[in-house]
Amino acid sequence: MRTSAALAALLVLSAASGSQNTTASQAQAKFATVPATIDHNRIVIDVQIPLPGGSTERVHAWIDSGNADLEISRRLATLLALNVSCNDKECTSPPPPVMVIGEMMISLTGVKVAHIPLRPVSAASVLNGGMNVEINLPASVLQHNDVLVDFPGRKFTIGPPGTIHFQGASGKVHVDPATGLIQVPSQIENKKYNLALDLGASISFLAEDVFDKLATAHPDWPHMTGAVGSANMWGLDDEPKWKLIRIDRLQYGPLFLTNVAFVDFPKDRMEYFEKRAGIPTAGLLGSQALLNYRVGLDYGHSMVYFDIGRMFNFPDFDVVGLILRPEDDDQFSILGVADFEDKPSVLTGPNGVQPGDHLVAVDGISVRGSTMGQIWKMLGGTPRQERKLTIERGGKQFVIAANVKHFLAEAPDEDHKKR
Repeated sequence: MRTSAALAALLVLSAASGSQNTTASQAQAKFATVPATIDHNRIVIDVQIPLPGGSTERVHAWIDSGNADLEISRRLATLLALNVSCNDKECTSPPPPVMVIGEMMISLTGVKVAHIPLRPVSAASVLNGGMNVEINLPASVLQHNDVLVDFPGRKFTIGPPGTIHFQGASGKVHVDPATGLIQVPSQIENKKYNLALDLGASISFLAEDVFDKLATAHPDWPHMTGAVGSANMWGLDDEPKWKLIRIDRLQYGPLFLTNVAFVDFPKDRMEYFEKRAGIPTAGLLGSQALLNYRVGLDYGHSMVYFDIGRMFNFPDFDVVGLILRPEDDDQFSILGVADFEDKPSVLTGPNGVQPGDHLVAVDGISVRGSTMGQIWKMLGGTPRQERKLTIERGGKQFVIAANVKHFLAEAPDEDHKKR
């Protein structure tokens, strides 16, 4: 879309001069607040990217505080006429000079490289499977600003350091100067750990050794196998085997949280994550645990703020027990089915679902082109509610019935056990 001549000139001047994020932002506005969509617990906003020739492209951006890398779609790189080079794993290019959030320009000149996923031409606008975004706003960019994520109000605010008045319980954190990744001092079972703050993650993760130790010590804590609901992050091959546990209580900086769901962090991925964290860490807390809060990130003073906005227990695992993978052709493959009370939660086999099938529709509504968050809303509901699943196998479609299950239920109290 076209911008005014004044704004276009300002954008071009900013890009050419390589001005710093703080200086450019202060020249325009004190800070910017824009509407946010919470999709699969991820924060998505609209941003404008200046293009060669003076026009701008409005795209969806993902607030990705647990990732230091700037990522863009191939389509956006082409529109920007960036010099793209590829290997067998990914493509890279120089970063765009700036992005505009509201009326605030955010400089990207400090980023060394933009990462572009390897996808077919038909999926050139796809940054990550199951998400409707074309660029992320990573920790390496966020760390030069004040940031406020208002989950209850569905708003995102960003401004130069010192411009946002933070409220709520506060705590000191570690911010890695090279990546901007945040580690929060935490306690589980009176033992101290560091847990990252990853507002780009739909679920929380815990190191394998810590996870196994807690699961062994507390067999009564709710646990399951299979990444359903918010744990169905990307549709990785091993997600049907992911282990989940609901931790009774943990301290996270100034917060005391209860019944928080965690996924077992595979050892190889945990080692990579810890290497980037800059200090020893036991995992990360994802957005699913913070949906009731306004989360403030004061990078300049290495502080976080948590301001309670509502009291609500989200039924994050009251869903149909499929494990899905978004494909590049906008379809969703079925990777597996989670067990419920030691039985498959959805009918399997020749008359049910099998790995490799495609989910076509839920209650007659097509899922093609949906995001993961949209599909899991369709698959959610009240336990025992029935959903009609249209399945495709070998070019033929059929319909099966599946019930919503109350996965990862809270542990019953002692009185209930006695009854």
